[in-house]
Amino acid sequence: MVSQLWNADKVSGCSRLAAMEQNEVPISDRVMTVEDHLRPPFIQFYECKDVLISDVYIVNSPFWLIHPLLSENVIVRGVTMDSQGPNNDGCDPESSKNVLIENCLFNTGDDCIAIKSGRNKDGKRWNIPSENIIIRHCTMKNGHGGVVVGSEVTGGCRFVWAEDCIMDSPLLDRMLRIKSNPVRGGKIENIFLRNIRVGECAEAVFRVEMKYEGVLSGPNMPEIRNVFLSNIVTGKSTYGLWIDGFENVTNVHNIQIRNCSFNNVAKPNVLVGAGKMLFEDFRINDALQK
Repeated sequence: MVSQLWNADKVSGCSRLAAMEQNEVPISDRVMTVEDHLRPPFIQFYECKDVLISDVYIVNSPFWLIHPLLSENVIVRGVTMDSQGPNNDGCDPESSKNVLIENCLFNTGDDCIAIKSGRNKDGKRWNIPSENIIIRHCTMKNGHGGVVVGSEVTGGCRFVWAEDCIMDSPLLDRMLRIKSNPVRGGKIENIFLRNIRVGECAEAVFRVEMKYEGVLSGPNMPEIRNVFLSNIVTGKSTYGLWIDGFENVTNVHNIQIRNCSFNNVAKPNVLVGAGKMLFEDFRINDALQK
């Protein structure tokens, strides 16, 4: 039943809604019906202030589990998010500020935490970044990424801190993932991760996708700068660093990695479109990175 709804969603409702966005149909006129099979978030706060979600257990969400949208002063504390369906992101703050996510357990069918700020023309129109996001003392098991920015990040993202987290699963693809493309764009800056322990992740410890969903051109080239990783130890991954940018465009700037050890890494780093990178006491398979 879930797969049937997912297929109907992709064929009908999603494509129709995407066309409305592309053609700049006013939001008030984007009226959908049950026949569109659009799956709602489990919990969504819209234009709210001073929100606390604490000590609840979420299973079998139809879509994203927790979605604070255009909200401020949000605390998500002690929540267990255990949901393996399609697009089952755990917690997705979108164009929100002053968000604290702590002492949570993520075991999800998509990104554990995905910070967003609007998509394409809609995101460009409201143009509100997500900012001041703190993630601490969380455990990430299954998921496409532990801490993720994007892909709907047209309004930008700035000042994200993640610390003292544990990530470990052969079904966790990445520790830190930043994803956008030249249509969605977005300026992503000042991202700090420290004191993270990764037992195993399937793909890369740190993954940047500038051509998400295979989009190679568009009017809004994303920019990523000031990413700081420190005191991170990993046990197993396919890649350490995988930055997939553009050959002749340097839009990934000032990546600093200090006091980190990535172990049992199968393949060499891929660094395309990366500018200044600073490595200090950074080892991959015991080899000092320069």
